[in-house]
Amino acid sequence: MVLIRNKNQLIENGQTKQDKTLREAVLSCIEAGIASVDPKSILERSLVLEGDLLSIKNKTFNLRSFNNIFVLGAGKASGAMAESVERVLSDRITCGIVNILQGTRSRYHTEKIDLVEASHPIPGESGVEGSQRIIDIASQAGEKDLIIFVLSGGGSALLPLPPPGVSLSEKQALTNALLKSGATINEINTVRKHLSSIKGGQLARAAYPATVIGLTISDVVGDPLDMIASGPAVPDSTTFQDAKNILVKYDLWEEVPESIGAYIEKGLKGLAKENPKPGDEIFQKVSTFIIGNNRIALEVIKNEATLRGFNAIILSTYVEGEARHVGTVLASIAKEESHFSEPVKRPAFLIAGGETTVKVVGSGRGGRNQEIALSAAFGIQGLKEVVVASIGTDGVDGNSEAAGGIIDSNSLDRALGCGLEPRGFLVNNDSASFFKAISDSILTGPTGTNVNDVMIVAVS
Repeated sequence: MVLIRNKNQLIENGQTKQDKTLREAVLSCIEAGIASVDPKSILERSLVLEGDLLSIKNKTFNLRSFNNIFVLGAGKASGAMAESVERVLSDRITCGIVNILQGTRSRYHTEKIDLVEASHPIPGESGVEGSQRIIDIASQAGEKDLIIFVLSGGGSALLPLPPPGVSLSEKQALTNALLKSGATINEINTVRKHLSSIKGGQLARAAYPATVIGLTISDVVGDPLDMIASGPAVPDSTTFQDAKNILVKYDLWEEVPESIGAYIEKGLKGLAKENPKPGDEIFQKVSTFIIGNNRIALEVIKNEATLRGFNAIILSTYVEGEARHVGTVLASIAKEESHFSEPVKRPAFLIAGGETTVKVVGSGRGGRNQEIALSAAFGIQGLKEVVVASIGTDGVDGNSEAAGGIIDSNSLDRALGCGLEPRGFLVNNDSASFFKAISDSILTGPTGTNVNDVMIVAVS
């Protein structure tokens, strides 16, 4: 599978034969990992239809028990998920609405399910319109109806439905501020859930007493169901007070639009309905399955690297924290491997996954993955035969066109030779411009899936 559009150029940017070999191995293993979480292949493995019996993992549903089958959903992978569900169920589907990433509609072919393009990471009007149609179908579903809800990362932005009194523009402004604040995805989604009429279990509330099957591809560290795309069909473990505390923590509470502050205060006083919690009867007929996550991709990368002769290990699938600090840690691990052949004997392939954050203080372009790689470049400068890469499995890193970046121990010297000042790019949160200047941006375009980020340290 050739997923990385500029793969050949990235390989040739290696200054030595061994650097080229390492770059090729890293990039090929990344492609294999992302291919393993392709939504279509995941759905084909997860959904088994035999006659009227639909099996998902260890649970079976008799489709003859239902009058109607509706397919609803949102997320960066939801277009492919919807197409696969329709391929399995075909004419059994009554109708459906799924919000997908803007600019990807032509990739998918559905007849029963309407795919609505919506914007990400800042929510847009088309997303609101699609979300309203989704909640309308859920509200009309009866006790003998089945809703198949496909969900993946990106669903929080693609499924916007502001509560009464809060405008889309106000929610857009707050989302933008949160994304730049350094808040974690769990913190951002806690706020989003309490400024929505569909997230935080409210879709399940609208659908009750219909049966709901949730098919989820996780992009959140640890796979907490109520945080993946802000958990529209699962119990919400957070509160209005949590949402306010987060806004206070990041110095945003005094800056939020008056309507948003007023709505959260209403929630604190019990005048706005809290999201449904664990134990609520509305979840008795909801079954949610995680069918894809970061661990699956990392295991495939590990196996692929092993086949290539590397001693490969997965360091963690729980990597979080400030991106540039994670880059420094990866460089430290590379040094340990280079000098002492630890934690595994060389040739080594050290793999990690998760999702970091960037507190934006500069005016540049980039994202957490390129910032990780740029930060790591300073630590591995001068080492021999070391490559570090970090990539978002969705193919989009922050506000750039790249999915991530790749560097080796000669990258900073190449940059200095071009008259660049690498440290200034890091200070200005301008990692995308740095990698574009040295032609080491990893370019894929939207991949159609989303299972967090992948980080690799390879040492020959």
